[in-house]
Amino acid sequence: MTGRALIDHDRLLEVLGAEGELMADTADGAPPGLTIPSRPTSTLADTIRHVGGVFRMVAARLRGGNGPVRWESTPPPGGALVEFLRGGLHDLVDELAAHPADEVCDTWWTLDRTYGFWRRRMAHEATMHRIDVQSAVGVEVLSVDEGVAADGIDEALTLWFAHRLSVIGVSGSAEFRVAVRSGDRVWLVSSHGDNKAAWRASPADAEKAQATVSGDPMVVYLWLWGRSPFSAVRITGDTDAVAALWALLRLATH
Repeated sequence: MTGRALIDHDRLLEVLGAEGELMADTADGAPPGLTIPSRPTSTLADTIRHVGGVFRMVAARLRGGNGPVRWESTPPPGGALVEFLRGGLHDLVDELAAHPADEVCDTWWTLDRTYGFWRRRMAHEATMHRIDVQSAVGVEVLSVDEGVAADGIDEALTLWFAHRLSVIGVSGSAEFRVAVRSGDRVWLVSSHGDNKAAWRASPADAEKAQATVSGDPMVVYLWLWGRSPFSAVRITGDTDAVAALWALLRLATH
């Protein structure tokens, strides 16, 4: 295992392929105007265009080193949306599989400048949007295994909360320290003005937090990514601190 992930990067590449195919299979034949429940302003077609475009953008970035010249988010004339998604998926998986996970490449996180970053990032991108598509179509929303969910929790906190907020220029006066517990893992999440941080912690460290969010890995994974309601997790301690964390996560992962 290399980079920042909690699980093997070969497993993450498998997750990307399987989740992307499941998303495509679920969307195939479904009305494109269906609403995404967790994002009422987005439709099924919007989601498929977005994910297909992201897959193509990342593959182009990896091949070219400096990113694509333009964002490709629309199928060519006469092209089907689902095939646009599948084509982007296959292109990306092939590109990632052609390089060891620990090989250096361009990313947007200084703590992980490897192909493993993209295996992880795209695995969770595919998983969350597969969940969106299944929710929109009205079929059973399938869970992922606990290891994948725990890695998604870690990514949401250490990459999106601790790093992405500063990248997009979000600042504020919120101050809190919240513990996130799931399975046998603990994270501490801290906000002090413009300084946002999240790190893997011990159970003893969690005692220093104002509040604790806890739940099964899949529950917490969905909660952090805004795919379940605020009340889906167990909250002890200062609810206002957790609400501040929740609000910042919505900005980070929007």
